[in-house]
Amino acid sequence: MNFTFFFNSALLGIGLAMDAFSVSLANGLNETKMKKNKMLGVAGVFALFQALMPLIGWVCVHTVMQYFKSFEKLIPWIALILLGFIGGKMIFEGIKEKDCKKEGGECKGAKLGFGTLIVQGVATSIDALSVGFTIAEYNLGMAILCAVIIAAVTFIICFGGIAIGKKFGTKLAGKAGIFGGTILVLIGCEIFISNMFFN
Repeated sequence: MNFTFFFNSALLGIGLAMDAFSVSLANGLNETKMKKNKMLGVAGVFALFQALMPLIGWVCVHTVMQYFKSFEKLIPWIALILLGFIGGKMIFEGIKEKDCKKEGGECKGAKLGFGTLIVQGVATSIDALSVGFTIAEYNLGMAILCAVIIAAVTFIICFGGIAIGKKFGTKLAGKAGIFGGTILVLIGCEIFISNMFFN
């Protein structure tokens, strides 16, 4: 363990956190009144999943590699379906809210529920399973430390994403849900295309 190990782990964290950052941004856009405790919780869930997936990948490489190899082909499909579903739901709710505001009714924006958050966490981190190959030469202690660094980097990036989303969500009132949902659908497509055609 040296400077290179910590530096590479931090870079890995930044790379892996980009999808989670975009989803955090979408969550902030969609829920502009999100309290600080919830923001910390949301960032924490993304950090947890981004740390767990490379560790699960590491365990798979060292135990059931042949099964992991066949499961790896499903990763882009899972991410596309999960993010497409959540994004579509957000777009639909955003359109409903926009129509409600046009009619002069009192509209309540959809709040991020625990179930949705878990699905987002899985969808944005599932491609990090492949990182198990990247860190396969690490011993267990190094793999855990790498996962902790990835989690810390993801937490900071996602918390920032929610804060930025909240700020702009207030200005985009009425359109934020549609915009946030579109971001999620696009992330799902990006994960799918990059894994299917560029790996």
